[in-house]
Amino acid sequence: MKTKSRIIAMYLPQFHPIPENDAVWGKGFTEWTNVTKAKPLFRGHHQPHLPADLGFYDLRMPEVREQQAELAKEAGVEGFMYWHYWFGNGRRLLERPFNEVLASGKPDFPFCLGWANHTWKTSSWVTGKEFKGDNLIMEQLYPGKEDWELHFNTLLPAFKDKRYIRVEGKPLFLIYSPPDVPDIVEMKKYWNELAVRNGLKGVFFVGLYYGKEDEVYKWDEYQLDAISICNIRDAEVNVNGRYKRGLYFRLRKRLLNFIIDKYDYAKLIKHLVAKSCKKENLFPCIMPGWDRSPRSKMAEIWVNNTPELFEKHVKDAVDLVQEKDYDKRVIFLRSWNEWGEGNYVEPDLEYGHGYLDAIAKANRDE
Repeated sequence: MKTKSRIIAMYLPQFHPIPENDAVWGKGFTEWTNVTKAKPLFRGHHQPHLPADLGFYDLRMPEVREQQAELAKEAGVEGFMYWHYWFGNGRRLLERPFNEVLASGKPDFPFCLGWANHTWKTSSWVTGKEFKGDNLIMEQLYPGKEDWELHFNTLLPAFKDKRYIRVEGKPLFLIYSPPDVPDIVEMKKYWNELAVRNGLKGVFFVGLYYGKEDEVYKWDEYQLDAISICNIRDAEVNVNGRYKRGLYFRLRKRLLNFIIDKYDYAKLIKHLVAKSCKKENLFPCIMPGWDRSPRSKMAEIWVNNTPELFEKHVKDAVDLVQEKDYDKRVIFLRSWNEWGEGNYVEPDLEYGHGYLDAIAKANRDE
């Protein structure tokens, strides 16, 4: 399919068991564990969200990964951005699905990597009353230059793969939280040196930004090649007001199971696409929904989201980037399969292929 923009879908690999999760949550834990336990918290709250075509899949199965790629391709998604967990000193988690994609050459579908540089604690996957304390699962460390080199060399086979997504001819590498990386400017410079030394043009660094849209300039100090603005905060403030949003946030910390902060998706999408993303190196982020209640009730819940409204949201982002060269018409989709956060576009029992069809309609270049 010929497309108007380059939609890259964030892809969660936590749909297979690993020893670290088994030790904390019990043998066999995956993202499906909390998804299937979810219950409605108010009248009209749709939970649980259950998969359709792909079922409760296990990402160790290559045929599942092939089917995901085929669905994405049909919808006009350019490729997957696999979340990559590097905790320093070579420590990784959830790497198996991507490693198998890389080693096997299948699926033959574009990809890039996003470094989820945050510490893992039990609060990430716990649900309301089950919360027993914020215990450490794996700490994010930044050992320094030797680790920069080890990290780069570990990813080099991926960067050189013909399927790897490029911008300006450079492999795109997203960082979840650039401010947390010590000496990020020096790290970026060193990686670019290593990239050129290994026959690449460099690395195209993108940061994921959640702050106020009008303060994105504060990230200039990190000297990133681009910034993707995930405009959740500004959208929620515009819909419910700064005071109410702040009050509910504080109340949820104290009254975990009794405070529900709802946002109307029809109103949110008027603000979710940051208008500043018309600029060449600011990339919009699109979201089909948001509901972390399967993981933790300390979260906002977006209501009334439908494929029809999502199509309008995608179209807003696509239209916004049309004046750029195609190479920079990058839009990040959050997400392909974040079922536990209520932001996914894979087929489900409620809407079938509705969200995938919405992407195809909004992004198809006739």
